[in-house]
Amino acid sequence: MATMTEKRTNGQGQRRLSWDEYFMSIAEMVAKRSTCPRKSVGAVIVKAHQILSTGYNGSIRGMPHCTEVGCDMENGHCVATIHAEANALIQAARYGVAVDGAAIYVTASPCWNCFKLLANAGIQRIVYKEFYRDTRTLETAPKVGIILEEFKPDSQDDPAP
Repeated sequence: MATMTEKRTNGQGQRRLSWDEYFMSIAEMVAKRSTCPRKSVGAVIVKAHQILSTGYNGSIRGMPHCTEVGCDMENGHCVATIHAEANALIQAARYGVAVDGAAIYVTASPCWNCFKLLANAGIQRIVYKEFYRDTRTLETAPKVGIILEEFKPDSQDDPAP
């Protein structure tokens, strides 16, 4: 009978990634598609250990990218891009994929507007790698039943929906 440690290897002696590590590594790869040089963010929406949708920050479909024409700045923020979380939700909606009850893995915590979108879409768990600016998300998440947590590598008992 295999021990718990043996079950957590990939058969080649390497530690098998936890679900959180797996999905966050995919979010990091998705972020490499970002077209805003100010910040590259990737997002992966997951339910029952299956990827439903991905998104990265980039321009409106059909419009030039920040990497091509520069950023459109207002109050210190680029307003030309759609955020990764919003793009992941849009992709799911575009293809008729329900995200109610899902989790999202994102390389930077959601801004207030993206947090509101995620909450109303029924996202139940947000795992972020880097905290980004807005503390309202930290205060509001428990009030609306969302688990908002910082990514912790080596999390072996992660509850990815």
